[in-house]
Amino acid sequence: MRLDKLVAELTGMTRSQARDVIVKGRVCVNGEVKKTTAEQVKEEGDVLTLDGKTLTFQKFVYYMLNKPAGTVSATQDREAKTVLSLLSAEDKKRRNLFPVGRLDKDTEGLLLLTDDGMLSHQLISPKKHADKLYFAKLAREITEEDITVFASGMRVDEELTAMPAVLRRLSEPELEGFLPGGGVAAAVTLHEGKFHQVKRMFAATGNEVLYLKRMAMGGVCLDETLAPGEYRSLTEEELQTLQESVRSEG
Repeated sequence: MRLDKLVAELTGMTRSQARDVIVKGRVCVNGEVKKTTAEQVKEEGDVLTLDGKTLTFQKFVYYMLNKPAGTVSATQDREAKTVLSLLSAEDKKRRNLFPVGRLDKDTEGLLLLTDDGMLSHQLISPKKHADKLYFAKLAREITEEDITVFASGMRVDEELTAMPAVLRRLSEPELEGFLPGGGVAAAVTLHEGKFHQVKRMFAATGNEVLYLKRMAMGGVCLDETLAPGEYRSLTEEELQTLQESVRSEG
């Protein structure tokens, strides 16, 4: 890859800015100052530094976002605020990021952002059985019949058929963490993510979702230290967990 192109990708600079720092002798390749912007370098073999600081190459980036209500899971929208608008200017400029799947506008919780199209496709494919865990505040308690209906798969309405899902009551610690002020809640685990699916499944059993939050996806749990609207990079362990969750079809 051209030196100026790689420096731009690693730093978030424009190509003209990258060429400027190279010409000024601020960039080294394997310890040697390089001032030729078109020089060819190896993305994963050569060591680049800028002003003495090593520039690390990442083929893809992965972020965990605590999605707030009122934002849409899209790269752009004419009317509503998108989840990408929550990123820093540097992160928005460096990568062609997109959300992995979608959460409804008023749904909160874990949303993954990446530029890795293959992993994203695998995580949202029902064939890969990557679990998606939601906590829901409900209008009424769930029954044993509700649990059985969810587990059997269901014809939700004329448009939606849902695969078998796991519905359960929250433990006391889970309930306290989710609804500190008290209330009725349950957890549901899906392998798919169709339009308004969780809300429509509960509605089919005569219940109503009052508040919905995604707590985990592909075995990776929401970092509860992230306030709504905050995000961070995935750890190596979290990325490995995601990759292992889709490694083989169920």
